[in-house]
Amino acid sequence: MIEIEFAPTLEHCIQTLTKQEYERIMCQLLESGEEDTLLGERLQMLKDFLETNDFNQLRSEYEPYLVEGKKVTFKLWPGKDRTEYRLEIG
Repeated sequence: MIEIEFAPTLEHCIQTLTKQEYERIMCQLLESGEEDTLLGERLQMLKDFLETNDFNQLRSEYEPYLVEGKKVTFKLWPGKDRTEYRLEIG
């Protein structure tokens, strides 16, 4: 199963990290000119995550933990109808 992990900070929110990874994978696919199923699936997961989540709400959930100095991790994986995620506080 594909899983993508992000660790947002006070400087780089989950939305920014997701967009950066989306753009990185898109460039990689365009530069290679070859079909890569795994990268294509990762790209679709990121696109779905960006389109279906309220990032203001997500930030309000995890930013207080970052302010306290705790580590925040988002784990994404393909779900049945959309990209699923889990927020972990460490």
